[in-house]
Amino acid sequence: MGNSAGRSDFEWVYTDQPHTQRRKEMLAKYPAIKALMRPDPHLKWTVLGLVLAQLLACWLVRGLAWRWLFFWAYTFGGCVNHSLTLAIHDISHNTAFGTGRAAHNRWLAIFANLPIGLPYAASFKKYHVDHHRYLGGDGLDVDVPTRLEGWLFCTPARKLLWLLLQPFFYSLRPLCVHPKAMTRMEVLNALVQLAANATIFSLWGLKSMVYLLASSILGLGLHPISGHFVAEHYMFLKGHETYSYYGPLNWITFNVGYHMEHHDFPSIPGCNLPLVRKIAPEYYDHLPQHHSWVKVLWDFVFEDSLGPFARVKRVYKLAEDPL
Repeated sequence: MGNSAGRSDFEWVYTDQPHTQRRKEMLAKYPAIKALMRPDPHLKWTVLGLVLAQLLACWLVRGLAWRWLFFWAYTFGGCVNHSLTLAIHDISHNTAFGTGRAAHNRWLAIFANLPIGLPYAASFKKYHVDHHRYLGGDGLDVDVPTRLEGWLFCTPARKLLWLLLQPFFYSLRPLCVHPKAMTRMEVLNALVQLAANATIFSLWGLKSMVYLLASSILGLGLHPISGHFVAEHYMFLKGHETYSYYGPLNWITFNVGYHMEHHDFPSIPGCNLPLVRKIAPEYYDHLPQHHSWVKVLWDFVFEDSLGPFARVKRVYKLAEDPL
């Protein structure tokens, strides 16, 4: 993989995303999978532990030299904050309290957002719905890079810079590709986050706030865990647009590596995704999969066939039914 010339456009297809049909077939063959569509009772406690860990870290780093603050922000805080963004991802599918208690899920996501430093949870949910419904959808799926990104970040050095700046692209791309009106929950998310930031700053000073923001920027940029951003949907093999990773980093990322399983069944919490593969191995074991997120990043940077253009895109008609 990667010896061909660099891409100059996305991989345009004229078929529906594969997960809709797979879901129908698997549920017909294995109705027991429906039993996995239940809330994760441990998710809220895991989130609580991660948030408290970062608050303790804020207190510990307040007197550190800057070089050590950034060291710990990358090695520890980056892992925790990235894990919290993936907790928010799981919660966005109502997996903490179930669909019948949607408000509880949204407020838990806002709580998980606190150490990240910037309001993120409510906006993420608003756009992530479209990522599943319109996977690769032109002008709809904001997970797909823009044409400008594909054109600009096409050499190893530029792709490396693109990976470093991932937090900024993920934050700003929705405003360019598919802007939506601000919601009440986004306003509340911002107000709660501002109050939390002000409290941390007043209690422990500037270094604690810099630690949190650095944890988010470094942990979501060029970081081993960030390999999942590329691993999930970038086209490493022609004809395949979703890939799973079954390695040990799933232990701290709410099983986001089980991404084929996740797109097949978005309502199943991360803790149960390994059971989907166990129930229906013939639907997963033969598919291409990643074995290292670090290798994914390496290949993305140095292989010509990979880059922001290495994504499957399709055109959808907007669904008229409300979510």
